[in-house]
Amino acid sequence: MADKLLFDARKELVERVSSHVLLQLLDDLLQDRVLNDGEKDAVIEENKSTADKARCLLDKVRKRGPKASGKFISRLQERDPDLCELLNLGPVSPPAPPSPSELSLPLPQQEVTCSPSQQEPSAVLIPCTPQFKKALLEKEGAEIYPMKEKGQRKRMALLINNVKFDHLSERRGAEKDVENMEEQLKALDYTVETHRDLSAQDINEAVKGFSQHQAHLESDSTFVVIMSHGKRDAICGIHYNPKHPQENNLFLIDNIFTHLNTENCAGLRNKPKVIVIQACRGGEIGTVWVSDSASAPKSLEDDGMWRELKERDFACLMACTPDKKSYRHPEKGAILIQKLVETINTHAHKDHIEELFRKVRNQFDRSKFQMPVTDRTSLGKKFYLFPGL
Repeated sequence: MADKLLFDARKELVERVSSHVLLQLLDDLLQDRVLNDGEKDAVIEENKSTADKARCLLDKVRKRGPKASGKFISRLQERDPDLCELLNLGPVSPPAPPSPSELSLPLPQQEVTCSPSQQEPSAVLIPCTPQFKKALLEKEGAEIYPMKEKGQRKRMALLINNVKFDHLSERRGAEKDVENMEEQLKALDYTVETHRDLSAQDINEAVKGFSQHQAHLESDSTFVVIMSHGKRDAICGIHYNPKHPQENNLFLIDNIFTHLNTENCAGLRNKPKVIVIQACRGGEIGTVWVSDSASAPKSLEDDGMWRELKERDFACLMACTPDKKSYRHPEKGAILIQKLVETINTHAHKDHIEELFRKVRNQFDRSKFQMPVTDRTSLGKKFYLFPGL
């Protein structure tokens, strides 16, 4: 029952809820007719501290029974899904059956109950046929990145997954994302270098070290997948120093492009580099995270023979738009990773990477809570994975 869930979480909820979220909850519950104007004003005016206001509000709502308590929990899931996750305040009753247009969309909480189309991603990677590849190259060869033949290449992929933090909630279900992405990348003939639970400095060293692999000289492309908590332009490491909050443990996404660019990663020069970031990019209601990097990269380098763009041949898919949250199932993993794996398995035999990303975005088209975006894409040609070949 919702009122019992609220009672069990009462102590920690009183201690952890922010004043900003509490004021929003008061407005929400007034709109839901759980409170009237006088009761809302009394909670604010008769209690000085945020904790006292929260305690008063919780007791009012809880005493009104399961229905009122359920509305409180639903509103809290909208306003602060991380706090709901921490306090195990999940859905209090089965959701209404989704409409056909909503079947592929996540529900509005951090850990969602999947609709029928959100079951395990398709595990079958449809192979590309030699006939299709031959016909495509004959028609559009000049517009397609050259791919080395199987057995004549050494493809490398980097996978970083942060699950347990000393200052943030555990990313339950994230290990399923590692399993799905490792299987996917190996099926595409990439050797996967996997790291778990890294600090921001360790993430930087892992990406930098990956960029220097000699195997890239014998490769035709690469994938870098990073999954963690995040902010607008940064990935959270697993550590945090409360004595120096301005030196918080953040790895700037910009560093991925720097380490893998034309100047710093000669092995991947003129080769597609696919970046996938599964992380929130903010999410505090009413605030805007600003970029952590104010300087733009130089546009050109001079290698003595020709001038070439430093940042080129990238395709980057991010889980959500700036300042928004991304969503994850506690058992099946991130919605983005599920949809990406399913889309590659189903369509990579005939579509290039940018079309695959478009198909992923299209599955979130009616979502009010998350929209993946393609960011800093600089592919000059079409990148086909040609699975199986």
